[in-house]
Amino acid sequence: MPPTGRSQEFADAGDHQAQVIVVGAGPAGSTAALYLARAGLDVLLLEKGTFPRDKVCGDGLTPRAVHQLVRMGVDIDAPGWLRTKGMRWICDGREVHIDWPRSGSQPDFGLTRSRHDFDDILARQAVSAGARLRLDTKATGPLTDRGGRIVGVCATTGADKQPQTYHAPVVIAADGASARTALAMGLERDRSRPLATAARRYYRSSVRTHDPYLELWADLLCSRTGRDLPGYGWIFPLGDGRVNVGLGALPHRRHGAVDLRATMDEWLARLPPDWGLREENADSPLRSAALPMGFNRRPQYHRGLLLIGDSAGMISPWSGEGIVQAMEAGEVAAETVALALHRPSGTRREQALHQYQREVNRRWGRYYRLGNTVADLVFARYGYRPLLNRHVMATPAVVRTLARLLTHGTDAPSDDLIDTAVRTLVRIVPAPAQRTRSKR
Repeated sequence: MPPTGRSQEFADAGDHQAQVIVVGAGPAGSTAALYLARAGLDVLLLEKGTFPRDKVCGDGLTPRAVHQLVRMGVDIDAPGWLRTKGMRWICDGREVHIDWPRSGSQPDFGLTRSRHDFDDILARQAVSAGARLRLDTKATGPLTDRGGRIVGVCATTGADKQPQTYHAPVVIAADGASARTALAMGLERDRSRPLATAARRYYRSSVRTHDPYLELWADLLCSRTGRDLPGYGWIFPLGDGRVNVGLGALPHRRHGAVDLRATMDEWLARLPPDWGLREENADSPLRSAALPMGFNRRPQYHRGLLLIGDSAGMISPWSGEGIVQAMEAGEVAAETVALALHRPSGTRREQALHQYQREVNRRWGRYYRLGNTVADLVFARYGYRPLLNRHVMATPAVVRTLARLLTHGTDAPSDDLIDTAVRTLVRIVPAPAQRTRSKR
């Protein structure tokens, strides 16, 4: 049912005007649209594609992501979801199992689900909350007022690419790694921040499809150089007869890019034949995508535009995980905008919107800053093998601490010693410097 709290300012707005426009109906955009609609706002969700659709992703969801799905009202007991118990790390012939933490505030299980219909599920949740979804509608550029503030977007719709304009006092950019809206507003990527590449392929594997663990391999070698892969490989079960197999890598400036296809071929050749991870069992082509990491586009708020998810480079520099960060940022953005729009336009509303960037930095700034340093000094140079040496793998407490650090899987407050240790480590990192911009 549509929200009823629409202000008189938008009472006669019509189909092309809203209180908020969200560009992109991926996990970030659909989450933001859902919470905006629940707050009673008229929100227009623009998606350039149609559903279902494919997306390069590992398809694995940590308990933090599951927590978000439950709060959004997604039926995670419906067919197509597979629960996982934790992670299995493999390095130099050793393996260790790390179960997801049992805490009171987070689920004690993860999930897997193909991105083929995952985004569709979230978009439908947003629509059921009252958001107006426009598929096959590609935002082509921002509309700005004389002061350079965004007041809507230009777009094309349908197969014949009919031009359209959509107006709103606030726009949320959730248009993925391309970040077209942000770039058009002058927000360039910070090239000092990591930009990884991932490649994945589906295989039919009756042996591995119901594995209760997400499997990560840290001892892979680059095909071209023979050096340690500056990343890791994964095998994630989907429960439908398939597995998601992929690689993620952080190219180092001295060693160049990694040939992910050749590196994957060499890795799969050493795996047991009965797993079925061979060319004849492939269920998709090998596809790759860029992973913008570590808050590589700032500020996250600028002249009426909020950046969330991949558009803001919110993928974790620790693990390459991006879905949970996208959904959490979508909720934070929605809460910020909902409160801001209760203020009159002008300085008071602008002050409220700037709170989004401050909240993003409060929640994730130190964690990402430490992750960016580790990614540059360790992962991009030596991969994950130094962290998973035989001493670490043989010490359960160290393994669990490292697992929670990599997945940001801590509770606060918590009496758990591992949570306390991880939070203490993150807290000693200096707070990110706040950039100041003129408020116009």
